[in-house]
Amino acid sequence: MSTGRRRIVLFDLFGVIARHQRPGTPKKMAARCHTSTEDFTTAYWTHRPPYDAGLQTPSAYWTDVLHALSRPADADTIEELRLTDIDSWSRVDDRMVTYVRKLRGRARVALLSNIPADHADAFLAAQPWLHDLDHLAFSGRMGAAKPDPAAFQSCVVALRAAPADFLFVDDREENVRAARAVGMDGHVFRSQDDLAPVIDAWLPTR
Repeated sequence: MSTGRRRIVLFDLFGVIARHQRPGTPKKMAARCHTSTEDFTTAYWTHRPPYDAGLQTPSAYWTDVLHALSRPADADTIEELRLTDIDSWSRVDDRMVTYVRKLRGRARVALLSNIPADHADAFLAAQPWLHDLDHLAFSGRMGAAKPDPAAFQSCVVALRAAPADFLFVDDREENVRAARAVGMDGHVFRSQDDLAPVIDAWLPTR
């Protein structure tokens, strides 16, 4: 840790504090597009990176998905898919939310998430406690998504810290490796029970 600085725990959102996509949603959206779940899922994720990184509008993203499936991209279909998608990523792990909020008494706490801007707006509206954290970094608002080093560096700059001040927690190993490559400590999240002793050991003793 840099001398005189307060340590920062930087959390991923989905798969850590929030839950992954609601089960059954890809099948539901695939049915709306009159295609198989497999084909829909391929198109959904293939075209996702620019949308996550704020380089593409929701309409452009869903138009690309629908065209990849040889389906018409009318405004009503796009909006229905967009809203269904946002809802499917809206669930949180209440136990982790409680843990993260209490952790602020011991460390600075920040969030770094790959999430489109319109999803971020909806998530913040539903989870206003997020505004109490020390920094929120959403890929769709800053033009960089993990594992791009720029995503991590933006948090370093925003918090006026050094990379060594950070412990980054993410459920994806490639993102943790990327954080370590810029000088942060990192932990691959499996459960809160696994995480808590790691943070306890990393934070200075009182």
